[in-house]
Amino acid sequence: MSSSFFALLDDIAVLAKAAAASIDDVVAGAAKASAKSAGVVIDDAAVTPQYVRGISPKRELPIVWRITRGSLVNKAIIITAIMLLSIWAPWIFPWLLLVGGTYLAYEGTEKVWHWLQTLRGAEHEHSVEEVLERTETDEKQIVGSAVRTDLVLSTEIMLIALANVDTDSWGMRLAILIVVAVLMTVIVYGAVALLVKMDDVGLWLIGRRGAAAQGLGRGLVKAMPVVFRLLSIVGVVAMLWVGGHILLANLAEVGVPWPFDLVHAVTHLIEGVPAIAWIVESALSAVAGLVWGVVIVLVLGAFARLRHRLRRRTPLPARPGSSSH
Repeated sequence: MSSSFFALLDDIAVLAKAAAASIDDVVAGAAKASAKSAGVVIDDAAVTPQYVRGISPKRELPIVWRITRGSLVNKAIIITAIMLLSIWAPWIFPWLLLVGGTYLAYEGTEKVWHWLQTLRGAEHEHSVEEVLERTETDEKQIVGSAVRTDLVLSTEIMLIALANVDTDSWGMRLAILIVVAVLMTVIVYGAVALLVKMDDVGLWLIGRRGAAAQGLGRGLVKAMPVVFRLLSIVGVVAMLWVGGHILLANLAEVGVPWPFDLVHAVTHLIEGVPAIAWIVESALSAVAGLVWGVVIVLVLGAFARLRHRLRRRTPLPARPGSSSH
């Protein structure tokens, strides 16, 4: 009886060691995969705050939480899809990324167009009264737009992570992707939550005793509008950069390599200075994203005008009981 008991303890110890080793492998794999996708994560953190700008302060954290929840749902769907597709249809990944890159290029180009319209006076920034009067429908539109953009960036993060997982075990790959998904979501939206409430922290510090705390508080309150304007610019550039890079890389994957080769030929000339080469490659990717975004905006605008003309030409149905003279 005692020998059986000690044999059971020995089996439990072996299983515990195996589990610990598996956890170590998952953590190590997640750390490597997360490092490879860090660029897209930074872009995600820069893009998201612009959706929260212009929202009533009382609604900022609830909306960030709704976007976070949407991001977790996105990643759950993405992980399920790519794990299944990696078995049955891995060839579809470049095409999916081309769709995602197109969406980011379109979103970034629309933001640039909005800036130009604002500079011309055709559109205006939201006033305090407009912000406070925003309805639940407005918030749903803001959250929906942010979650759609997150879907593309999360897909990129998950695919980069999958490409850098060095294991043939399906279960291990799944575990690593889940850890990466949760880690990246916490980092991105934790940073966003801190940013959007930093001005409130400044106001709280102003109300404290002590010149140092009050000075820091005033500095935070003055700095945050500038920080958000800079983040808005960085976010739009990130959309165009990441979208353009996705398009260039995956066009090469589906048999159209010349745009990617052209960018590579330019950066090859300055590869001796890695930082400059990276800046040039990023700028060219952003230009590619902007050019493709302009094409999409023009095509969608042409379709919208065509639909409007067709609607105007279509006669309205006669009302019941009406008679023509």
